[in-house]
Amino acid sequence: MSLEWIESEFKTVSFNDQRLDHRFMQILGAFSSHPTLSIPAACQGRNEFEACYRFFDNEKVTPQKIWQPHFNATMERCRDKPVVLVPQDTTELDFSRPEQQVVGAGPLDGSSRRGAFLHTNQAFTTDGLALGILSAKIWARDEPDPNTPPLSQSEKQKKSRGTPFEQRESFRWFEGMQAVQQAAEQCPETQFISLNDSEGDMFELLSFQRRSSNFHWIIRACHDRQTLDEAGELSGLLRSVLQKSEVLFPCQIQVRRRDAKVSCETRNRRVARQDRIAAVSVRADTMLLPVPAEKRAVLGESIAVNVVWVLEEKPPEGEAPLEWILLTTLPISTQEEIRLVMDNYTTRWMIEIYHRVLKSGCRVEERRFETLPRMLNCMAIYMVVAWRILFMCWLGRHCPEMPCDVVFDDAEWQAVYKVLNPKKNYPLNRHNYKSSFA
Repeated sequence: MSLEWIESEFKTVSFNDQRLDHRFMQILGAFSSHPTLSIPAACQGRNEFEACYRFFDNEKVTPQKIWQPHFNATMERCRDKPVVLVPQDTTELDFSRPEQQVVGAGPLDGSSRRGAFLHTNQAFTTDGLALGILSAKIWARDEPDPNTPPLSQSEKQKKSRGTPFEQRESFRWFEGMQAVQQAAEQCPETQFISLNDSEGDMFELLSFQRRSSNFHWIIRACHDRQTLDEAGELSGLLRSVLQKSEVLFPCQIQVRRRDAKVSCETRNRRVARQDRIAAVSVRADTMLLPVPAEKRAVLGESIAVNVVWVLEEKPPEGEAPLEWILLTTLPISTQEEIRLVMDNYTTRWMIEIYHRVLKSGCRVEERRFETLPRMLNCMAIYMVVAWRILFMCWLGRHCPEMPCDVVFDDAEWQAVYKVLNPKKNYPLNRHNYKSSFA
C-alpha cells in the first residue's frame, strides 16, 4: 500500500525522541499494509517485531501522543467541508484470555470477561466520507471489592444518583459533545453536528450550552419523558403528546438486518430483524421538558427541544416497528429541515461500522500483550489504520475511475491485475488496467 499519506498525516508526531518517531512511522506503515496479520507477520522480521514490542512498552509512548497528529489532520480536513457529522459511541474491547489475563484490564459486564472501553468521536461528511477521529477516550473499570456483596439494580441506580455527574462513566458523552463544540469554534465556516444514540439521552446533554451557532446536536431519545404545556403544567408523556399531532409526511427508510446479541432479548431496539423498506410517518414539534427536581439547581427548571418522531405504523408480522424519537437543536420548521435531521442521524451508524473495522478488520482484541498500557498503545495505531480503511472504501465506491496507484504500490495492483487477467501478458502501466478496476 502506498504510504505517502503517513508522512502527511503524522508530520507533527513527536515522542521527544527521533528514534521513536522513526519507529512509529515504520510500525504504522507495516500495520496499514497488513492490518489483518499478526504483529510478527506484519513486521516481516524478528528484529522489526521485537523493536515494535519495545516501542509499545516505552514510557514515552501513550495513546494521546499517537492520536494527536491524526486529530490535527482531521481538523484540517474538516475546515474544507460545509457540514461535518460527528457520531460518538462506546464499544467494548474484550481482552479476556483463557489462562493469563492482561494486567490492568478491568471487568466488562460483571462476569469473567476482562478488557477496556473505547469512546470515540468520528467525523464524516454528509455523504459518508470518513474524515478522521476528533477525540477518543479509553478506560478500564476498577475491580469490584470481593468482600462487598453485589448491588441490586435499584441500589446501583441510587448509588449513581448520589455520584457527581463528572465522576460517572456517562460523563464521556458530555466530554464528547464538548470536543465537537471546540472543533466548531476552531472552524467557524463549518457546521458541526454531534450525533448521539439513546445512551446520550440525559438532561445534562439536553441542557448543553451551545457557545457557537455552527454547532448542533441530535440525540435519539431513550426515555418517554414528561412534557409541559405553554402554561408550564404537565401535559403528558412525550410519545402520547406527539401521537396527537398530525402526520407531516410519509416516507420510506431502508432497515438493515440485525442479529440479537442474546436470545432472551425483548427490547424493540435490540431484537433481531430482517432487511426491509419501512414505510414510516413523520411528526415534529417543539417540546418543553421539565427537569427533575434534584437537577434544577444546576440545569434550570425546563429544557426546550425540537423533536422529530419517525414511526413505522404497520410493521411486517413478527417484526418490531422502526421508531426514532430524535431530540435536536436543528430547526424543524419545514419538511426539508425535518428530512435533513433524519438524514443526518442515519450517519450515526457509521461509528458502528468503524468499530467493526477496528475489531474484525484490524483484529485489535486478538493482539497479545501482557499489560493493558501496551495493548492500548498498539490499539491507538490500529484506530488510525481503521479510519484509513474506511476512507479508502469510500474512495473505491464513489471514485471508481481514480487510478489505483493513488492508494496501492505498483507491486500490489499489478499482482491483483494478473490474478484478474491471467491470459494478458502485455506490459502493465497505470493506463491499461483501468477497465478491470472500474
